[in-house]
Amino acid sequence: MEKILRTDLAMAGLSHHTAGLSDLETFRFPDEQAFLMAARERFRGVLLLQTCNRIEVLVQGSAASLTDFLHEQGREKFEIREGVDVLRHLLQVAAGIDSMIVGEDQILGQLKRAWAASQEAGACSQVIDLCMKKAVHVGIEVRKQTKINRGSVSIGSAAVALAENLLTTLKGRHILVIGSGEMGMLVAQALAAKNLTAIYVANRTYERAVMLAGKIGGKAVHFNELRRYFTLSDVVITCTSAPHPVITKEILADVMKGRCWPLDGHPRPLVLIDIAQPRDVEEGAGEVDGVNLFTIDNLRDVNEHNMEARREEAARAEAHIEAEIDRFITMLNGASADEVLGGLFTWAEAIRLRERERACARLQGCSPETAAVIDDLTRVLTKKLLIDATYSIRACAQNGRIEEAERLVNAITRGDQSCFRKED
Repeated sequence: MEKILRTDLAMAGLSHHTAGLSDLETFRFPDEQAFLMAARERFRGVLLLQTCNRIEVLVQGSAASLTDFLHEQGREKFEIREGVDVLRHLLQVAAGIDSMIVGEDQILGQLKRAWAASQEAGACSQVIDLCMKKAVHVGIEVRKQTKINRGSVSIGSAAVALAENLLTTLKGRHILVIGSGEMGMLVAQALAAKNLTAIYVANRTYERAVMLAGKIGGKAVHFNELRRYFTLSDVVITCTSAPHPVITKEILADVMKGRCWPLDGHPRPLVLIDIAQPRDVEEGAGEVDGVNLFTIDNLRDVNEHNMEARREEAARAEAHIEAEIDRFITMLNGASADEVLGGLFTWAEAIRLRERERACARLQGCSPETAAVIDDLTRVLTKKLLIDATYSIRACAQNGRIEEAERLVNAITRGDQSCFRKED
């Protein structure tokens, strides 16, 4: 039988499973720091995970409180989880089996960045910290023990696979990559394995474009030269971190004029793949003659094919996660014991200090050396007297019997006899 989690945990948000790009964009929190600062006033701990295909909030608190908070933040449509379901989902996300591209490794880095942001905002409680340590550890272990991440698996490589499927082959093609962050690097690495004629890399910070282009044998492009390279390219894959569209319908309409042959009425087709979140390409840009626009939503078919190849590995990953759930619950319940034990240690320390002072007073002006000996003696005695009680209280908490742990503390500190009553 599954153990009972005695710590309030809740998780809410949207992912590619049930939400499209527009829903994800509506739910997204543009100012993550401001969100964490507001949430920490309501919850003991909070973490915000935002990727290109998922936005989820993890809190140490109740599902009802999280629902109310998100409503106050203007978010109405989202999924909510609580208790052990949160633990299971968190491990599935870290293992890559809940990702759009099953087995992708980028989620581990994204979880670590969300964790660091929570810590920097002063919003990372001990429980949230333990959850993230466990999730990252399990994510790494799953990848070591299974082949779920075997081969090239990322949103970036999926975008390249989509382009290859659309054009039959990328051999001899010209491709422009806009954005040189983590996703841009993944796209560029996937493209470098293809027999391309040219790879162009553009970024608002030209030096970063130069660095990425140098790694893959491509050509760095100044951002103000984008229109020229749009005209030269067969495929454009864009993945910047801009908070607003960087490619407008107007820009594309102008670009496509330059892709027309003198005697041809229509421009040469351009495959434009936008894997940024929020989107880099203005909505409606796909209506421009000759532009074939694809987004993250179009990568779902790539994932279906990928999932078929990894189904057995995903099942092994699920089995590993299920084996970890009880240990996860025990760890978090043990953390809750620290709060209960805090009362016991505070009570014991108060008595120790009082008796130490009395002893020193009776010795009438004892030397610092004698006072130090008395202090050490009382400290050691207090610790030894509490060892068995501490073990029993922590064991109760780890096994989900937090009320029993509290009764034991009350019996010691207040003489409460209720802990000795017979249980049904």
